[in-house]
Amino acid sequence: MSKAHPPELKKYMDKKLSLKLNGGRHVTGVLRGYDPFMNLVLDETIEEVSGSEKHVIGMVVIRGNSIVTMESLDRI
Repeated sequence: MSKAHPPELKKYMDKKLSLKLNGGRHVTGVLRGYDPFMNLVLDETIEEVSGSEKHVIGMVVIRGNSIVTMESLDRI
């Protein structure tokens, strides 16, 4: 198994991010932590279900291999 290299995510710490996940899911939240496999810890997380429907889900861990795209909603 190959060794994982840490992703360059320091500049996104404590910034609000928008993530598109596999399965068509979409969440926004504040990045609080990450690991070499790009697993992310998001706080104040909101799942956008369909159009205007949103669920507040708080602090979550998102597995790195489920992330399709990541976008910062705050100025870097």
